[in-house]
Amino acid sequence: MVETQDKSKSRSEIGGSPSDKGMLMLLDFVKERFPTEKMNFQYMVEKKEVPVHRMSWGYYTGGLTFFFFMIQVVTGLFLLFYYQPTVSDAYLSVEYINKHVSAGPLIRNMHAWSSSCMILFATVHLIVAFAMKSFEKPREITWIVGVLLLFITFTFGFTGYLLPWNQIAVNATKVGLQSIDNLGQYLGPLSHIPVQLRETFQGEASVGQSTLGRFYALHVVILPLALVALLGLHLFQVQLHGMSKGVDEKTKKTEKFFTAFFFKDLELWAYAFLVLFILASCIPFESFLPFPLLEPYNALGATPPGIKPEWYFFFVYYPLEMFNFLFIIVASTIVVAILFLTTWIFKGTSRRNLSYIALAVSAYLVIMTVFGEQIYHWWKH
Repeated sequence: MVETQDKSKSRSEIGGSPSDKGMLMLLDFVKERFPTEKMNFQYMVEKKEVPVHRMSWGYYTGGLTFFFFMIQVVTGLFLLFYYQPTVSDAYLSVEYINKHVSAGPLIRNMHAWSSSCMILFATVHLIVAFAMKSFEKPREITWIVGVLLLFITFTFGFTGYLLPWNQIAVNATKVGLQSIDNLGQYLGPLSHIPVQLRETFQGEASVGQSTLGRFYALHVVILPLALVALLGLHLFQVQLHGMSKGVDEKTKKTEKFFTAFFFKDLELWAYAFLVLFILASCIPFESFLPFPLLEPYNALGATPPGIKPEWYFFFVYYPLEMFNFLFIIVASTIVVAILFLTTWIFKGTSRRNLSYIALAVSAYLVIMTVFGEQIYHWWKH
């Protein structure tokens, strides 16, 4: 009896120096997040069950994000055969893809549409995971890695925007990089850090060949490798710990991950591919841009009026236009900190209250994305 009680004690309760206790707590943390006894095909696939309830649709948002990432990889590989990452040939190579490569416009259009879809569903997935409290113990690593994956996804969008090397892309990138410099005026003796950071990405005094080369390397090598590594860890954690409960009330029904949920996921992917193919075939993504794409960059040309980033940056772009730069930077830093510390900040919060927060965030993102320009003009007048 005594022996059983001793074994039930946490290793962190064993006496010793503070460093020893800290090490034991760390080992306990790792062991609970990476339980070796569960690392087998039978537990992670055959016996895995998915709760069925009113929020079950949320489990499919992660799969859709992964699907659009796979479309990005496949279409991106096709584009790599023809794209030339030089300031003299980048635009011409994109034009060649559009005009002379069989199915070139379709592949490029699918790449553009799936890029926006991937960012959209990655954002939705994070918000839904928050509302379903998918970050609670022992899923802390799953959540933090998910946040990192979202940031990488947005960075994909920023780096890929420059690659066609047209007038709007180059000037928009200049504005984005210049905003890093603007941060320096608030850092006092550390004001040189943003400048050095901008120069690291830019590679030279102004946006040019070095910038294009570095953005290209980030977009096709560094970011994909980082995303694949983190995605592997993310999926491994999901399979290891299973789907989160999702709702506060007790779930009365479950379904097998394999094959029931898995084939439903594949069916949804098939519908998503059909919609994506129709969109890419019928509606050029460029038709939504305020400026024509077929305008090569001219260093002596005027900066297009009303220049703005892609739609998925509107939620931060319009506030930057309306409010003090420092205020937005501080607010953004706080939001990022909250995202990484979510598992501890909202530890005791009910899913009902988390849903209210998620709805408020969703409303803000939708309003600023759809009506941001109108709100900006109203604010200025």
